[in-house]
Amino acid sequence: MRAAWYSRFGPAAEVIELGELDTPDPAPGEVRVRLQYSGVNPSDAKARGGTRPGVTKPPFERVIPHSDGAGVIDAVGDGIEEARIGQPVWIWNGAWQRPYGTAAEHICLPAAQAVAMPDGIDMRIGAVLGIPGLTAAQTVFGGGDISGQTLLVSGGAGAVGHNAVQLAKWGGARVIATCSAAGMEHVRAAGADVILDYSDTDLAAKITDAAPSGIDRAVEVEFGMNAPLLAEVMKPMATIAAYGSGKDMTPTLPFGPFLFKALKVDITLIYLLEQPERDTIIAHLHRALTAGALVPAIDTVYPLAECAKAHEAVMTPGRAGAVLLDVT
Repeated sequence: MRAAWYSRFGPAAEVIELGELDTPDPAPGEVRVRLQYSGVNPSDAKARGGTRPGVTKPPFERVIPHSDGAGVIDAVGDGIEEARIGQPVWIWNGAWQRPYGTAAEHICLPAAQAVAMPDGIDMRIGAVLGIPGLTAAQTVFGGGDISGQTLLVSGGAGAVGHNAVQLAKWGGARVIATCSAAGMEHVRAAGADVILDYSDTDLAAKITDAAPSGIDRAVEVEFGMNAPLLAEVMKPMATIAAYGSGKDMTPTLPFGPFLFKALKVDITLIYLLEQPERDTIIAHLHRALTAGALVPAIDTVYPLAECAKAHEAVMTPGRAGAVLLDVT
């Protein structure tokens, strides 16, 4: 099979290789998927770049990157019904703590990690349901029903944020979203009720004007940087569902304001969800997709041979959607 991989950390163009590897056979309890698309996420580029503190080399001798993807099951291991052969599926946690992810023509993985695609859903959409889709669904619905609530979505033009805006509207919430000036039309098309420039020096006041009673739930991509703002705009007993803090990974929190509002901080790392909780948010995603309420945005599709360019693109600000590899 054709695959892209790296064996050392460094710039994408210098360390990502393309070549032929043996096509794997599924172990007991596994399925093999003939992939059509591989989803590229910022976490993939960061892992390849070796940016995590204290990590000096890749965890495996050869790493095929990417956790997300979509394709068709073409073989099953012992214990898996042969009826699954031919089933279109999307992948989660393909490369999480495993050497071989979805930047290849085939992947073998536990059967539960190959989710049957809803009828009529494009394979390209399936390839972005893993990290961007599940993160959005968990941060929006992880606390239960949001009907009638006011949600604040930071970074509403990003892949997760754009999905979150759509899911929150489908769930019956009023949505206030922040983004750059360039992303406002993209976020408006997703259904946000109020769109604000995240660089506005009066952002807290404008959020308060839009939600005088406070925010019920915040979907937060830059928790450390935005913690003081959140202390001002959240409703007492509200929840901050944080999934990122890239600009400040060691934040100093305004604990007093958090304390006297009894704010809850719910940190999401989608890789670690237990299966029952994961099944619940997968069901949310599938219902929203089949209802036409969720249309994940796709910015660029690269061929497998341009995996390095895809890694560069996913880290470039201003994207209007996900980055994929075509691995057919």
